[in-house]
Parts: sequence; structure tokens; C-alpha cells
Amino acid sequence: MLLFDSRWIGENGIGRFAQEIYNGLQLDSTQEYKNDYNPVSPFDPFRLSLDKKLQTCELFFSPGYNSPIFCKKPYILTVHDLNHIDRNENSSILKRLYYRTILNRLCHNAAAILTVSEFSKKRIIEFFSVQENKVFVVGNGVSHHFTVRSNKIVLDKPYIFCVSNRKGHKNEESLIHAFAKTKAGEEIKLVFSGNTTDYLTNLLRSLNIEKNVIFTGRLSDDELANYYRGALFSVFPSLYEGFGLPIVESFACGTAVITSNITSMPEIAGDAALLVNPHDIDEIARGIDKLFSDSNVRDILAKKGLERAKLYTWDNVVRNVKYAFSQLGYEYLIEKK
Repeated sequence: MLLFDSRWIGENGIGRFAQEIYNGLQLDSTQEYKNDYNPVSPFDPFRLSLDKKLQTCELFFSPGYNSPIFCKKPYILTVHDLNHIDRNENSSILKRLYYRTILNRLCHNAAAILTVSEFSKKRIIEFFSVQENKVFVVGNGVSHHFTVRSNKIVLDKPYIFCVSNRKGHKNEESLIHAFAKTKAGEEIKLVFSGNTTDYLTNLLRSLNIEKNVIFTGRLSDDELANYYRGALFSVFPSLYEGFGLPIVESFACGTAVITSNITSMPEIAGDAALLVNPHDIDEIARGIDKLFSDSNVRDILAKKGLERAKLYTWDNVVRNVKYAFSQLGYEYLIEKK
């Protein structure tokens, strides 16, 4: 019997990945692993090792980065990126210790490791020193909410849209400085998803652009899609992504994208986005001015983006997961009669 760690199912990125895999494999409650413990806890691999239910399964499948550390049963886990290793602002001594010890052991003992991009696969192989054929790129998918056929947000000025979360690697401060330097700054607004912080509010005030920058607050998927569709284009100048879901969400909504030329983002965007150096504020500003002033380039990128978005479906992700199972000889655990 397959046991799927359904505790990861939720609203965040890993949570959506978990839900879509659960649905796509047509699993049921008898194949779910549940308890009251938080799967992100560094103690969870030890708790899992003591759970008698795992001793009776044939394979444990985690859509996140946990698995039983002391268990003879085979398992598959999912490492979406090495953000906590590669970015100091998102890390800590304890997080780095967890990756170097517990997660390192889990990766070495796993039957397979799933991940979401070739970039993340390369980093996993480099950091954990695991064999290449042990790591499977399954990708990510775009929710059905993100399409061109629906409502859009209209503001008093045209706007550009940045989906972000106030974490340091999202590079919001550089984007704000770039926006302040653009020629288009007085004619458009910059809209961020989520809520502002005191630091960003003070930064906007110091640059005298607070009237042209908006924070939307928490958004549902439908509301998020409406903002994508209403934007002139999206801006996603992140310093690090294992995948970069806002890129393909914007593609699927028919909206052109500016994104970074580092980590996974060129891989995910292909030739369908305008790539900029996220460390160069002037280059970000020039990119904004270019797409603002040239509707032809925006239209070309939007059309390319719509085509590229077709690569990132949950059906494709599930198909890739099934392929990994078949390579391990476990396809019989997910075959439906």
C-alpha cells in the first residue's frame, strides 16, 4: 500500500502541489497519512520513524521535504528548492543544520527525490552529492483560475503587477527603486500582492512615490488572476526561485512578464519573457520602460507566454510523477483498476 503524506495539503506552493498530486493520482483516504503534527517541524522525520502505520506500507510518499529518518520502508520525498541554503536572508543556523544533517540523510536514503526544475535538480545533486538518476524533475502546474477568459482589475491608471510576499529574496526594494527611476513612473502604478510593511512604506515615502504604489492585501486565486489580466505586464525580479510560479500564472492569463535571468527563471520563462539582471536596478528600470513604451513587444511576449503556459499543467506534473514511480517499479501502487 502507498501512504501519501496529506498533511502538506494547503494554500501555499507546496500545499497546492500536494493537493494536485493527490487528486491527479486519484488517491483516497485509505492512502493518506495524517496526524496532528506539523510536517515542517525538524522533529517530524523522527516522529514518522516511530509511527507503526508506516511499518505496514510498501512506500511512503511525501510531497514535501520530510520522510522517516529511521525506517526500513522505502520512501519518495520532494525537495522544491534549496532556498534556505542558497539565500542567507531566508536561512538560519538551525535551518542550515537541518539541511546538512537530517535532509542530507533523507536524500541519500530515499528511493527517489522529486523536484520542480532542472535548476533545483542540479543544486540537489551538488549539495547532497546524490546520483543524478535518483532525482526526477516533475515540474509545477498552473491552476485553472489563471486563464485569459474572465474578469480583470481596472485602476485609475495603467499598472504593472508584482506577485510577492515580503521575503528578502523577492527583491522588492530593488524593484521599488527601479520603479522610481523609470520614465513611466508618473503614468503607471506598481501593484504588489499582499500587505505592506513599515519599512516599505517608509521607503516609498522617501522616494516620493507612495501614491503610485499599491498593496492589494491577501488575494484569492480568482482575485490574483484578475490582477494579472488587468496589468500592462507583470514584474518578477526575484533573486532566487526553484520554479517561479508567478511567471507561468501571468503567462496563462495572457500577460507579458519581466523576470530575472538567474536561477530557475530563464529555464521556466524560455523566450517568452523579458529577462533582466535582478541585481541591476537600472536594468530593471529599462525593462519596465521598454515594455511600457512598446505595445508590440508586450503583445509578442503575451502570445509566447500563452503558448509556454501550456507546458505547465498539472496533468503533465502527474504524468511525470507516474514516470518516476514506473522507473522505481512502484507503478502498481498508483494504478487504478
